[in-house]
Amino acid sequence: MADPEGARRLELVSGAGGLQLAVDRWPSDGAPVILLHGGGQTRHAWGETAAALARQGYDVSSMDLRGHGDSGWCARRDYSLDAFRDDLRAVMAAVGRPAVLVGASMGGIAALAVAGEPPRDGVRALVLVDITHQPPAGGASRIGSFMSANPEGFATLEEAADAVAAYLPHRPRPKDPSGLMKNLRLRDGRLHWHWDPDFLGGTSSDRKSDPDRLARAARSVTAPTLLVRGDESEIVSPADAEALNRLIPHAQVVEIRGARHMVAGDQNTVFGSAVIDFLTNAAPA
Repeated sequence: MADPEGARRLELVSGAGGLQLAVDRWPSDGAPVILLHGGGQTRHAWGETAAALARQGYDVSSMDLRGHGDSGWCARRDYSLDAFRDDLRAVMAAVGRPAVLVGASMGGIAALAVAGEPPRDGVRALVLVDITHQPPAGGASRIGSFMSANPEGFATLEEAADAVAAYLPHRPRPKDPSGLMKNLRLRDGRLHWHWDPDFLGGTSSDRKSDPDRLARAARSVTAPTLLVRGDESEIVSPADAEALNRLIPHAQVVEIRGARHMVAGDQNTVFGSAVIDFLTNAAPA
């Protein structure tokens, strides 16, 4: 079987307000799948999942959300749900065919808005990765604390690796931390995380200011839907999953054992198999 890495290419898409979005694409004639990472991550978070989907024949796109990775930083500090939603719609338009949306955390919020708010077309299936319509409880503050820490950056790659190891103590620390460079930028002689610092202080996710918006969107979702929850998630509780199921009665729910909020990173192989199993019936390649 061909190496999917050989087919990958970087594409640039004009998002909401003309902001440039970086998208890795594994093009094929198969059903399109668009992958959306969570806050503080990049398109590279989906590396193994994207490759597995490409091997199955899907036309895979993995995008950097605005203010993250190689996508543009918004001069107006607009990191609202509307902006993320409209960016996703721009990528869908560039793909040009109805697509499966796979969104983790913040990316899942954007995907849910696209799937549930008018015009609601172009969504072939929806996969929410450890996120629902419910505002998260205490776990979200831990994520925000990590993202706002170390504003002065790091002197070395090892220092950055130490910060990640402290934040994710349940994961084995890689012997070679060089892969972290995909998530860092060199600025003023120091290494900084790839996200726009204004992402935290700007107009970010609207879930707290309008908690009913995503509930209304969820109630309107008609596409086949899967919720993948880490059974040790600090963000999505079993009660949250049940609440989503009441709004989207046709949604399937899968729990991944041994996974926390970053499900794909904690149990990548099991996660990928769960998504492919779902798509085999809901949106065959």
